[in-house]
Amino acid sequence: MDCSAIQFKYANQFSAEDLDQLVRLFQAAAFWAKDRTREDMETAIAHSYPVVTAWDGATLIGFARATSDGVFRATIWDVVISPDYQGGGLGRRLVETLVAHPRMSRVERVYLMTTHQQGFYKRIGFEENASTTMVLYNSAEIEMLPSLNHPAEAPAEITVG
Repeated sequence: MDCSAIQFKYANQFSAEDLDQLVRLFQAAAFWAKDRTREDMETAIAHSYPVVTAWDGATLIGFARATSDGVFRATIWDVVISPDYQGGGLGRRLVETLVAHPRMSRVERVYLMTTHQQGFYKRIGFEENASTTMVLYNSAEIEMLPSLNHPAEAPAEITVG
């Protein structure tokens, strides 16, 4: 397959059609993200930086995003390439483009989670690190503190204990 016309772009805004293409891409290539909605992806993208896309003309064929403090830690999320384009090095280029972004290039540690692609990420330079992964599943049983984004909605004092 000739991938010389594929364009990689940093993206910070997605049109409704771009988001629809992204949802279709997840449905086709990401078992872990088949049920994501356009609205949820719009929110995730708004809170991610950088975001990298890969295009074959007007068709979205790749996507990856990250969150980072720009110095100490970053996490890569949602690396996906269309099944029709897999195996040609585009996934590697997508991740390398993401990590080369100024917000990511100086970060001390870059984390990611993967279910089945450890070999792919090892070839890029990632190492397994079983000692640091923990997860908190939000549920009704856990009482979360109120958001601090809107001071008018939060109580003046919060008592914990």
